[in-house]
Amino acid sequence: MGTREVAAGIAAAVMAIGAGLHTQAPPQQAAPAQPAPVAAEAPRPRPTPPTRPGLRLVTGTELPDGTLPRPTQDGNFIVGPTHTAAPETIARDDVPKGTTHEFTITSAESTVYPDGIARDAGTFGTPDPANPAKLDVPTSRAAPWTRKVAVFVPAQYVAGTVAPFIVGADGPDPMLFTTLENLIAQKRLPVMVGIAVANGGGDAQGSQRGREYDTLSGRYAEFIEKDVLPQVEKRFNVRLTKDPDQRATMGCSSGAAAALSMAWYRTDLYHRVLGYSGTYVNQQWPWNPETPQGAWGYHTTLIPNTPRKPLRIWMHVGDRDLYNPNVMRDQMHDWVEANERMAQALTAKGYPYQFMFVRNAGHCDRAVKAQTLPTALEYVWTR
Repeated sequence: MGTREVAAGIAAAVMAIGAGLHTQAPPQQAAPAQPAPVAAEAPRPRPTPPTRPGLRLVTGTELPDGTLPRPTQDGNFIVGPTHTAAPETIARDDVPKGTTHEFTITSAESTVYPDGIARDAGTFGTPDPANPAKLDVPTSRAAPWTRKVAVFVPAQYVAGTVAPFIVGADGPDPMLFTTLENLIAQKRLPVMVGIAVANGGGDAQGSQRGREYDTLSGRYAEFIEKDVLPQVEKRFNVRLTKDPDQRATMGCSSGAAAALSMAWYRTDLYHRVLGYSGTYVNQQWPWNPETPQGAWGYHTTLIPNTPRKPLRIWMHVGDRDLYNPNVMRDQMHDWVEANERMAQALTAKGYPYQFMFVRNAGHCDRAVKAQTLPTALEYVWTR
């Protein structure tokens, strides 16, 4: 302790004695000594994501700044550092205008998630001392949810015909709808419906969003199939295809993990996956001994140890993407490493995929999405 601290302590003691001399209360028996409260451990600070200068675990083709790979090219690519919005992401007056609709769905109407959950505000969770890969969240509780569903129906859609579609997480997504409108008009995509579904609230472990997006199962795909798509067809007079090769899923962060899980666990429903800053890390909650690494297990065990599935995947990560974003220090929370490991695993199994490592980009970087979304959509639908 320094000189200032000692002096401050003496001064405080003198003041306390002086206050006692002026107290007129009668003497009373001293209360039994109580143990001093144990201070709660302060949460460890979240590390600032380091900038990764390039790919470390896989090799990739570095492209001139401002250029992107062709929608027919498989493999790993390095792009950036500038990110000019693609013209196809900007609304135009000279293309046929589709219609955008919205409706609301609640947990009371859901057959798949009628029992919503939420984590108390200002809380997160603590690592299990016996298992650093497991997060305990005692403040997660039952809570109803309400969310929006946005639907884009292109002008070229003919009522009564069966249409391909793409369903996205964390909706609404105006950029997706504008891009679909322009690419359909240019005949670079089929006449397809766009569906963007809001999440159930919160984020990560103990939340409804985390429960839906980070869980390794086909349950979220079943939610879309049973609770969302029938309402889309009924409300807006469209018919949606049952052909998994004409269905795509997309999302960012945990939404990208959800998009992959929809197709991985339900190949009978989806074959095409588009993901930005995929959360292929250990974020599943509750912890499941069958998939103990959460989505990190996609690249360590699931993809390597499973026969190749009929999937086509576009994926991205930024050079400043997330790194250890919560209290867990389990070596399974580096987004750049996770996405590079995904590329390794997909290459080893012979999957058709396109992976972009993007310089000068953070997590779910909107400028990167505006630059790359048309290419990503075309790649996913090529073949």
